[in-house]
Amino acid sequence: MTVSQPTQGNSTSTALGRRLGGELIALRTAAGLTQTHAAKALCASTTKVAKMERGWVPIRDPDIRALCELYGVHDPRTIGGLLELARVDRERRKAKGWWDDYALHGVMQEYVALESVATAIRVWQTAFIPGLLQTPEYVRSLRKSSIVSAAMARQPDEDFVAARLARQQRLFGQSELSLHTVIYEAALRNFPGGAGATRGQLDRLTELASLPNITIQVFPFGAGTHFGLNGSFNIVSFAEPGAMDIVYVEAPFAQRWVEGGDGAAAYDELFEEITERSFGERESLSLLHKLRKEF
Repeated sequence: MTVSQPTQGNSTSTALGRRLGGELIALRTAAGLTQTHAAKALCASTTKVAKMERGWVPIRDPDIRALCELYGVHDPRTIGGLLELARVDRERRKAKGWWDDYALHGVMQEYVALESVATAIRVWQTAFIPGLLQTPEYVRSLRKSSIVSAAMARQPDEDFVAARLARQQRLFGQSELSLHTVIYEAALRNFPGGAGATRGQLDRLTELASLPNITIQVFPFGAGTHFGLNGSFNIVSFAEPGAMDIVYVEAPFAQRWVEGGDGAAAYDELFEEITERSFGERESLSLLHKLRKEF
């Protein structure tokens, strides 16, 4: 299921809520039941069931258990995954995080909130250094270039830099994020800013590559063409990878979510193909050292 972030009045349909709703719809459909059947099981209206399935409202654990019973779902792993997704969505809805202090807009506001509760993120980036790995100088250089979007331009430069650095705190501390990123070699040879900014960014990548929770690979020119070169994406996980994945896809004038199902599975497979054709961690680190010597 591929969607943007819809709103209705002051309410927002969250990506996590839609991900959970999509799973419940699939289970209901497989059982040959309607929203009316679900409403009766919950002693609720069909309107409430529709809102639950579309991600407009949080879902309580007793409702999930009741729906699983109705749909004939008894696998503890499946039920546990739904309960965990519902829990993370409820926490996400009520959370007040650092992002509330910055003028983040639209899908990006939702993305950074999801990033704050994720357990793992896999990033494929064809054009730029991934945001979680960028230095302040790299960010400022991007802001001075002509590639910034209208939404980015509305945010003051130093606020934008501060927001980017705040995101990076998830890489450290007790609840550190597991990050696996693959960067196309072109992004490592086409830096914004001068030589000083380039050296600093390459040093930062080398430093972060030594952390146990961060994996950095390079997709080299020698790997040839690949379908993945069509665009960058982030796969956000909230349990073990693949269990509750949501994919964030960014294009020049649009962003979208791919929430579970065959769509997310296709991106999982694509990321695995990209990593297999990329340099391993040691080879990637060697390339970073080689590039650093050129500046």
